[in-house]
Amino acid sequence: MSKNIPEKAKVVIVGGGIIGCSIAYHLTKLGWNDVVLLERKQLTCGTTWHAAGLLTTLRGTENATKLAKYTQDVLSELEAETGQATGFMRIGSIQVASNEAYLEEMRRGSNMARYFGVESQEIAPEQILDFWPMANVSDVSAGFHFPNDGRANPTDATMAYAKGAKSRGARIIEGVVVLDLVTKNKSITNVITDHGDIAADYVVNCAGMWARDLGKLAGVDIPLHAAEHYYLITEKLEGMHQNLPILRDPYNCAYYREETGKLMLGIFETEAAPWGQDGIPDDFCFDELPPDWERMMPYLEKAMQRIPSMENAGIQLLFNGPESFTPDHNYLMGKAPGLDNFYIAAGFNSLGILSSGGAGMVMAHWIAEGHPPMDVFDADIRRMHHFQNNPKYLHDRTVESLGIGYQNHWPYRQWETSRGVKKSPLHDRMAKQGACFGESAGWERPFWFAPQGVEPKYEYGFERQSWFQYWKEEHLAIRENVGMIEQGAFSKIMVEGRHAVDVMNRIACNNVDVPPGQVIYTQFLNERGTIEADLTISRLAEDQFLVLTAPFTHTHILNWIKDRISEGQHCFVSDVTSAYGMLNIQGPHSRALLQRVSETDFSNEAFPFGTCQNITIGYHTALAVRLTYVGELGWELYIPTEYLQQVYDLLVQEGTRFGLKHCGVHALGSLRLEKAYREWGHDVGGDDTLIEAGLSFTADLDKKNGFIGKEAFLAQKAKAIKEKRLVQFLLEDPEPLLFHNELIWVDGKLNSITTSAAYGHSLGAAVALGYVYHEEGVTPDFIANARFEIQVADKMYAAKASLRPFYDPKSLRVKV
Repeated sequence: MSKNIPEKAKVVIVGGGIIGCSIAYHLTKLGWNDVVLLERKQLTCGTTWHAAGLLTTLRGTENATKLAKYTQDVLSELEAETGQATGFMRIGSIQVASNEAYLEEMRRGSNMARYFGVESQEIAPEQILDFWPMANVSDVSAGFHFPNDGRANPTDATMAYAKGAKSRGARIIEGVVVLDLVTKNKSITNVITDHGDIAADYVVNCAGMWARDLGKLAGVDIPLHAAEHYYLITEKLEGMHQNLPILRDPYNCAYYREETGKLMLGIFETEAAPWGQDGIPDDFCFDELPPDWERMMPYLEKAMQRIPSMENAGIQLLFNGPESFTPDHNYLMGKAPGLDNFYIAAGFNSLGILSSGGAGMVMAHWIAEGHPPMDVFDADIRRMHHFQNNPKYLHDRTVESLGIGYQNHWPYRQWETSRGVKKSPLHDRMAKQGACFGESAGWERPFWFAPQGVEPKYEYGFERQSWFQYWKEEHLAIRENVGMIEQGAFSKIMVEGRHAVDVMNRIACNNVDVPPGQVIYTQFLNERGTIEADLTISRLAEDQFLVLTAPFTHTHILNWIKDRISEGQHCFVSDVTSAYGMLNIQGPHSRALLQRVSETDFSNEAFPFGTCQNITIGYHTALAVRLTYVGELGWELYIPTEYLQQVYDLLVQEGTRFGLKHCGVHALGSLRLEKAYREWGHDVGGDDTLIEAGLSFTADLDKKNGFIGKEAFLAQKAKAIKEKRLVQFLLEDPEPLLFHNELIWVDGKLNSITTSAAYGHSLGAAVALGYVYHEEGVTPDFIANARFEIQVADKMYAAKASLRPFYDPKSLRVKV
C-alpha cells in the first residue's frame, strides 16, 4: 500500500519512539511545520512501549537535570493541550541508602539537587515506612525523598507528543523503512525509503536501537548497543496503590513501583546481557525476549528481602525487552561530525522517558538555531570516538554500562570493560614502574604509580583512598624536584597550507599569526561568545600549526576546525596523534635534566617560556615546547613514535642524577588546580564566557579580521558589572576532601557548586574552582570581604577564596 510519501520536507525524523515524537512536537512549537516523521513499524514499537515511565529528576549534571525537570513540566501540560492522556502523576520517589558509602553519596547528591532546584530531604528509616509500609528497612541507614518526582505512561505520552505535532502540521507516517541516506557536499540530500524518496533540508536520527545502523549509511559513528533489560510484575499485592512513590534501591540494583495494584520490580543488573549484535530482526515490533530466570534469580531474592510480601505473591510476568546503551552511559545528541544537516538523538540508556521533553526541546532549538540552548557536551555526539563504534567494543562495554547508574559513583572510578584499546609504546615500561592505569578516550594512561611491593589497584571510597600518599609524593616531586608525566594520549592535530594562518586566526580568539617557534594559549569561541575549546597552538612554520587538545575533545576539535575551512581555502587538517608520543618533564630540575641529555641550550635566553624548538635528545630529535599545566619550569617533548622508547630510557637513566619521579594524571590534576588552571568541560564550557572564566587576556581585539565570537565578546565586555566569575577556593581545614559539585555558600546563602577539585598537597588542604554569582560584581573587594563555606555531604567547611592562584600567583616559578 502506498504511504503517500512527500517528495520533499524541511525536516525528516527517522524513528517513532518518544524522543522522535518529542522532537517533532517541539519543532512545530517553534513554527517549523514542514516536519515528516517516519516510523518503520508502529509508534513506540521498539523500546518506548515497554519502558517503566519513571520520571526521576536528579541527574549527574545540572543541564541533564534541567532536561528531566523540563520533561515533567511539559508532561504536566500536554494532556490539557492535546486532549491525549499521558499518565503523568507526581508521586515522588525515595532512594534508600543501605550502607555508609551510599549514604555519603546520597548526601552529596541531595546537596547537588538543592542547587539544581530539585526538592529533596533525608528521612530516617522509619519514615520510609510511612510511604512504603511493606518495605524492610532493617539494613537501611537513611532514605532520600524527592517529592516532585513522578511517573508517566510511555505510550500515552508518546501519542500526546505526536498529536501535538500533528495539530501544528507535522506528518507522522508509520510502516516506512529507511533504506539509505544520500550524502553530497557534507549534507544528506535524500532519504531513501521503501515507499519512495524524500529530499530533506535536515535529517534527525531517532532510531533507537537501529540508530547505529542508520548512522553507518551516512558514514557517522553512533556508538550504542542493545541489551536485555528486565522488570517483573507480581499479581495483586496488598498495600500497592497508585500514589506510592517510586522506591529505588541501588545497592540491590532495583526499583519498585505500583502497576495497577501490582508491584513492578525493575532490575539494573551489574553484568548485563548484550543483545542484537548479529542484527535486529526485520519484523521486530512490540517484541519480547525470552527471560533468563536463572540469571535473574539472585536479584529477585534480594528484592524479596526488601519487600518480604513479594515472596508469597504470584508472578504475573518477568519481562525482558531490549534497550540501547552507550559506552559512557550518556545520551547521544547533536549534529553529526562531518555533516551539516544530520542530527542524532539516541542512546538514552533507559532514561529516554524522563528526558524526552528536555531532549526534544534542546534538539529542536539545536536544529532551528544551529546550537543547543545550553551546554550539553556530556551528551554531545562529538565527544565520541571512531573506535567506540567497534561492535565487539560496544558488546563488551554494554555488559557494564547498563547497570552503572545503580552502582556507587565513586570518585576516580574507572570502567572495567573494553579496556586496553589504545596503549602508548611506553605502556609496558609504565607498568614496570608501577603504573595504575585509568582510561581516557580509550587510552590507557598512568593515573598514579605504586611503589615496589604495592599492587597498583584502586580501592574506592569517599575518604582518602589507598594511593593518596603516592599521589602526594608525585605532586611534591614536581613542585620540589622533577617529574615525568607520560601524556601521549593528548590529541595532536596538524593544520597546514597557504591559508592555515587565516583559518586558525579566525577560529582562535588569540593571535596565532606569530613568528614560527611561538606557542599560543587560546580558546575557540562560538558566535555567542562562549567557550568551545581551551588549548595550545604551536606555530611550527609559516604554513604549519600543531594544535594540542585533551583526548576527550578529539572529535569535537578536529571537526570544529574542519568545518570552518571555507571552500577554496588551501588548508588541510591531519590527525597526527599516533605519530608522536609526549613526555612532560616538569619541575625546578627539569632544565638541568634536559640539558644533560641534549645539546640544545635550555636557558631562559635561548629557550624562553611560550616557545618551541626542535631539539636533539640522545640519537634523536623531538619537538620541545616550553609550557606548563602544573605551574613549574618545564617542557613538553613531542617525540616521533619510533624514537619514543629510546628517548624515555635515556631520560630515566640520566634522571637518576636528579631524582626524576614518574607521575600520573592525578598529580597533573592537583597541580593544575593549585595554580587555578582551567579545564574545558569542567571549569569552562559552552555556557561560559572569557570574562566569567577569567580568560579575557587570551582575546586579541586588534588582530586583523577579528575572530569568531568577537562581536559577542565585545558586547559582554561592555557590561561593566561582572556578576559571574570563576573563583579558586582553599579549605581552611586540612582534612576534608573535595571532588566536584560540592555546594558553595557565600555569607550563609547557597550560591553555586564547585566545578573541579582535588587535594592541594603543596597548599595543605583541598582546593577547588567554582563560579560565584553576585549582582553587584564579583570583585576583589567582594571576595576579600565575603564569607565562603563549602558543604561536603552534611558538613560545612570554611574556605578562603581568590581571583588569583593561591600557588605562585605571579607565576615566577614558571619563567625562571
